[in-house]
Amino acid sequence: MKYMNVHTASEKWGISERRVTALCRQERISGACKEGKEWKIPIAAQMPGDRRRKDYDMTEVPPLPLPIGISDFTETVTHYYYVDKTLLIRDILDARPKVSLFTRPRRFGKTMNMDMIRTFFEKTEVDTSAYFRDKNIWYCGDRYTSHQGKYPVIFMTFKDIKYSTWEDTLDGIKQVIKNEFSRHNELQNSRLLTSFERDFYKGILEDTLTESSWTAALGMLSQILHKHHKTAPVIIIDEYDTPIQQGHLLDFYDRIILFMRNFFSAGVKDNPNLSFGFLTGILRVAKESIFSGMNNLKVNSILDDRYSQYFGFTMEEVRTMMEYYGYGEKFGEACDWYNGYLFGNTEILNPWSVINYLDDGCYPKAFWQSTGSNEVIGEIIHRATPEILENMQLLMQGKSISTYIDTSVIYPEIQNNPMTIYSFLLIAGYLKVVNMAPCHDGNAICDIAIPNKEIFYVYEKEAEK
Repeated sequence: MKYMNVHTASEKWGISERRVTALCRQERISGACKEGKEWKIPIAAQMPGDRRRKDYDMTEVPPLPLPIGISDFTETVTHYYYVDKTLLIRDILDARPKVSLFTRPRRFGKTMNMDMIRTFFEKTEVDTSAYFRDKNIWYCGDRYTSHQGKYPVIFMTFKDIKYSTWEDTLDGIKQVIKNEFSRHNELQNSRLLTSFERDFYKGILEDTLTESSWTAALGMLSQILHKHHKTAPVIIIDEYDTPIQQGHLLDFYDRIILFMRNFFSAGVKDNPNLSFGFLTGILRVAKESIFSGMNNLKVNSILDDRYSQYFGFTMEEVRTMMEYYGYGEKFGEACDWYNGYLFGNTEILNPWSVINYLDDGCYPKAFWQSTGSNEVIGEIIHRATPEILENMQLLMQGKSISTYIDTSVIYPEIQNNPMTIYSFLLIAGYLKVVNMAPCHDGNAICDIAIPNKEIFYVYEKEAEK
């Protein structure tokens, strides 16, 4: 049988090489096979039709569904279209930070990536390598794959801790902790634990401990997992600052800060029972000393180039996705509405909005604004000084302004120091970096602007209230 390469098929069928490669990977070209790193396509092969068009062949296998609202890694890679971010694991193992904090706007893939990391590292009774064997990380060699399935993992997410009182917030956090203790039921009858450790474990499950004991829970769970498994665990805390934002908005800020300071001090500060630690959030929240004295913490903000391509979709990833669904010609419109973010040196599109845009037949809407509260934007607009209002008007006109960006901005400073609002808006995804001049303190002087049509619409709606 005679074969042609991807380039020849691209010219013959009048589609991009990326589209041809995607069709090969999806096994939609009969007889296509891979030789080394190159695809070989039978000369007589026919180009598959667009599966999203009304005139496509109904006998064809339908395209993979889009993972709207899905943050479970194994479910996504098994049933949905997945944008491969597994090289994040390679880069982490190369850098080997003890504790990493990733700050990104909401709905930019933080939870999915943390669940991917959990699935990769976690030691389980079933072989989870199947979820990675066709992913980029698996082609990086034994130096990386040897870590797969080798560690106990503590995984907690605070993304749903959005209560109106401190008492309800504490109950919600305790339930998250209790669920994670319960998930590690191998500890319940472990003979390697002391009587104190077994009593602590039981006290968590039965909710008989004092508040101060609950703040020690992360450290204690890592200790007893290390003792039981003979391997220090990986700790993952997703969206750690969600209850902190609630505390700011609803007047229990001091209580949540005190709890979180003690909780993280016990779990990730100089903890000998820790292999790796990963935290995600929108803000760094450093100045309240939540991470006081934590010399092992590496902060990765939107100004940093390392890991910049792993949260959100790159231009190439969106182009490939849109061609897969038969909407390649709409790429420019997608960029106008959802592009504009610059993380480090990487151009990023909003992943939540891109997925919903495709699912809606490429009809542009402000999808992101409905995914969470924009109350802080309204607070900023309605408390703004005349100078800030003038700058906001310039931004709404599509212009940029220059300002100092502090990546460790905290919620109370928005009220006390009006100039910090630009830092908050940038970190939270409501502004973009146009140009950046780094400062010696790790922050930067940046030219900032509204990133795209979607965010312009958010400002417009909040200003009307």
